[in-house]
Amino acid sequence: MDSIVVDGYQVPVLTANTVVVGTGSAGYCAADRLAMFGQTDVIVVSDKIRAGASRNAGSDKQTYYKLTLSGAEPDSVRAMAETLFSGGAMDGDIALAEAAWSARAFFHLVESGVPFPHARSGEFVGYKTDHDPRQRATSVGPFTSKSMTESLERRVQGLHRIPVIDACRVVDLVVDDGRVVGLLCLKTDVRDDSDESRFLLLRCTNLVYATGGPAGMYADAVYPHGQWGANGAPLRAGVRGTNLTEWQFGLASTKPRWNVSGTYMQVVPRFVSTDAEGGDEREFLDEAIDDYGRLISLVFLKGYQWPFDIRKARSGSSLVDLLVYRETVLRGRRVFLDFRSNPCGRWDPLALAPEAYEYLERAGVLGLGDSTPIQRLQHMNRPAYEFYLGRNPGVDLEKDLLEVAVCAQHNNGGLWVDQWWQSNLEGLFPVGEAAGAHGVYRPGGAALNSGQVGATRAATYIAERRRAEPMPEGQFEAAAHGVVSAAVGLLREATQRAETVPDTTDALLREATELMSSHAGVVRSRQSIADALSRVKDWLDTYGSTAAAAAGSRRSVNRLFLIRDILTSQYVYLSAMADYLDHGGRSRGSVLYTDPSGTLPLASEDGPELELPEVFRFSLEDGLADVIQETGLSSRGDLSFAWRPVRPIPQDDEFFENVWRHYRDDKNVY
Repeated sequence: MDSIVVDGYQVPVLTANTVVVGTGSAGYCAADRLAMFGQTDVIVVSDKIRAGASRNAGSDKQTYYKLTLSGAEPDSVRAMAETLFSGGAMDGDIALAEAAWSARAFFHLVESGVPFPHARSGEFVGYKTDHDPRQRATSVGPFTSKSMTESLERRVQGLHRIPVIDACRVVDLVVDDGRVVGLLCLKTDVRDDSDESRFLLLRCTNLVYATGGPAGMYADAVYPHGQWGANGAPLRAGVRGTNLTEWQFGLASTKPRWNVSGTYMQVVPRFVSTDAEGGDEREFLDEAIDDYGRLISLVFLKGYQWPFDIRKARSGSSLVDLLVYRETVLRGRRVFLDFRSNPCGRWDPLALAPEAYEYLERAGVLGLGDSTPIQRLQHMNRPAYEFYLGRNPGVDLEKDLLEVAVCAQHNNGGLWVDQWWQSNLEGLFPVGEAAGAHGVYRPGGAALNSGQVGATRAATYIAERRRAEPMPEGQFEAAAHGVVSAAVGLLREATQRAETVPDTTDALLREATELMSSHAGVVRSRQSIADALSRVKDWLDTYGSTAAAAAGSRRSVNRLFLIRDILTSQYVYLSAMADYLDHGGRSRGSVLYTDPSGTLPLASEDGPELELPEVFRFSLEDGLADVIQETGLSSRGDLSFAWRPVRPIPQDDEFFENVWRHYRDDKNVY
């Protein structure tokens, strides 16, 4: 079938057994694995091949998490599964699958060309990352996920020659009787004066959804430019969300976007704030932390306690995040890291906590004498200094201040998946950050492992059990009619409206994302969530008839459908946050929920409360770690919520003969 005609609009159609959406490490892994497993009837589509978090995000040493593969320290699949499961609100069958196939996924990357370091004897050495009781972490440097993506891309396009179609913005899923049968995309590269259709339909049996997290929801985000996510479409199609309230936030530079973790904090830079124009520069951490030794020790600890952790906000390193938030969000100022001079105008390493002092001594920093942060950075990790020189815009930390904020970095929740990463919508397989595979906490680097394992398991299930041909042409045309008609209608109305009213898509996008950062970011309250939810619902209810839906150019047509997807995600996520509070939820993970009956951060572990804004008053959550919140959106726009116990870690029959017998029957894929 070449095309269908809906409301006088001709839309081309491509057909394949499986369509993979996304060209990050998870998407390319799924396509590669499908071809390896014999399912070569695959098409990959992407909104922008060279964009996305996998290819463009990282840190001073981006971590990949896996089973221990070196040394004498004991480890096991069950032990790793228990570590993942212990993060709270995580399903045990997913934890076990991620642990069991972590070595398989890791060695596939090694054989694909990712240069993970090994010792002379061949051991793949590791180190301890956050929330990790062993030394399971490894890295290839700042761009671990970029190396993964490029290596897998070479296999998909060079070895398997799977077609990859660029410039395809997800519009809506095509669904029939509880199963996905296709996907409608907007072609964002169609010229305004072209007769070519702006839409493309993909008819398929399976849809592997590797679109990343809903990065476009927040203004203050460390996600790279060009990473937006596309969770709104599956949510509108009836896919349930899992743990949508659980995000990870941390300090990051804003221009360029990059985590300021690891060495950037361990060299103890000076924190300063300015007014909006860059004037009135002053230090601010010492307003709350009046003990010099404690101040520089907490800054150091942000290096390997980088994510904001509410458990470390009472008197630990996450107090730094809250003080930055106070400057930027509550006071409307700008915050910068200054690597040119020391905090409080002096450098006294003897005042450091023993942990910090010993680390810097082993790193050779203390032998530099009366050094500055930039001298310590260049000594400990010169590539971290050079990184900012080579970015756009470039920043020379020897000369320039580095602007930072507390930014959204990863959505631990996402779309509901089972142990084979299939959603509640038959045939839809969310993988990577799009999948709600994590709990409240996760070890650093576990997301990269989860993406590879999830993609491999989804491809395994498809290759073994879902090889059927796509829906017949006539039935597909009937199923797709409503989706295409709605998209064509929205586009036509927006195009006509652009002739009489100004295009305000950019302004709406900016306002909506800033609203989320200020009302539902790392600090939230019942009132702030309610206010944001009311505003987002108004935008959604009137979206098709407002000036914001005026599209007079290719760029604004792209934004027309992008903003609708972001607003859908914001509406569902905000509703999940409100329901979480209604069920007694309090501060946990990487989020502070204001609680008037709680306590403020403390001057020390057993000291008095600090004089901080009341929005920082909180209580720790206690009682929801063993349950999971699921959120559903109906076709009428109604929300539903369900709270269920976590699925436990399975106690599988490990007797070899039994496992082997079942494996011979169906590869144990069920």
